Amino acid sequence: MQTIDNYNFDGKRAIIRVDFNVPLNKQTFEVTDDTRIRGALPTINKILSDGGSVILMSHLGRPKGVEEKFSLKHIIGRLSELLGKEIKFADDCWGAVAAKMSSELKPGEVLLLENLRFYAEEEGKPRLPDTATEEEKKAAKVEVKAKQLEFAKQLASYADVYVNDAFGTAHRAHASTALIADSFSVENKMFGFLINSELKAMDKVLNSNEKPFTAIMGGAKVSDKILIIENLLNRAQNLIIGGGMTYTFIKAQGGKIGKSLCEEDKLDLALEILKKAKEKGVNVYLPVDAINADAFDANANSAVSKTNETPDGWMGLDIADESIKEFSEVIANSKTVLWNGPMGVFEFEKFSKGTSAIAQAVAKATENGAFSLIGGGDSVAAINKNKLADKVSYVSTGGGAMLEYMEGKQLPGIKAIRG
Repeated sequence: MQTIDNYNFDGKRAIIRVDFNVPLNKQTFEVTDDTRIRGALPTINKILSDGGSVILMSHLGRPKGVEEKFSLKHIIGRLSELLGKEIKFADDCWGAVAAKMSSELKPGEVLLLENLRFYAEEEGKPRLPDTATEEEKKAAKVEVKAKQLEFAKQLASYADVYVNDAFGTAHRAHASTALIADSFSVENKMFGFLINSELKAMDKVLNSNEKPFTAIMGGAKVSDKILIIENLLNRAQNLIIGGGMTYTFIKAQGGKIGKSLCEEDKLDLALEILKKAKEKGVNVYLPVDAINADAFDANANSAVSKTNETPDGWMGLDIADESIKEFSEVIANSKTVLWNGPMGVFEFEKFSKGTSAIAQAVAKATENGAFSLIGGGDSVAAINKNKLADKVSYVSTGGGAMLEYMEGKQLPGIKAIRG
């Protein structure tokens, strides 16, 4: 497999799949968080410093056709500022303009293509009205799949080499993340620095972790995390469970959960997870106390109780002091820490204390020599809110992609390069 470190891009045109799906101000369309753009800079700069030219392709949002608010032209200013050079822009990505501008690109120049998802062919999913018949849906699906290959080949024709540096979309079998790679030889397709660092961090946790290894799983539903939990039971020594899914486990064991979130159809599954963990010698830690609310509201009345003694009419929205103390001690004694998912309703300030405390505990463990990997929107938000991004080992950029990789699944965008 080719690596970006050893490749000389001198005189080459490189097409890079980046993840510029960044938040924009709804009025002015200015970039409000440039983290993903900055994440792509090392790969772009390596190619330019070698004497190559760069064609950037990305999606932005979920457009249903061409929509002005989702145009990538809105990020040109910030991208130009960060790279310190002019950015050329093609107002399409599949057509004469993109082809011409790509062919005329000179060494050291950067071209940004318009939003890939302006075309249904990128995702390979037809866009039909709700009134479409089953026959129309089937015919459209066949047609768009055939055109998806054409779309991928057109994108590939713009360049000599393909670089995938968009980990956040690596779990999608899209034209720009998977199919395009088939048009390049093994020597001329590779991962960028961002994907390489993502894979290195995840492989370290999965395959070469130092023990004790503690996995912290939060979030609302057991069903969302069941595959990753089952995979981690073969690797971790400790499993900390928090967030809304706590109460499916508590109720399964006969506890009182009031109005707390619970997947009634997953009670047997929760017991099965606990049974498997015991058989494999994995210590499972559930919150012993919680901060409850009398409504799902940022300003709700709150009170503390044991998690298995939640009063009727109340719901658990955060972990409380005893749980924070126990979880923090487990994390402090760990050599490897994986954190995915919040401990409570982190978006409500009143119920964010537990999640922030875990962020602090993970940072402290890292300072004491542990390797820590953070993934998932709210976990990353908690790390950033507490200004701890530089105090943990690695913060993943790919929520869904990271989850699927940690579940043991093969990601199309990774397989397209690795084989």
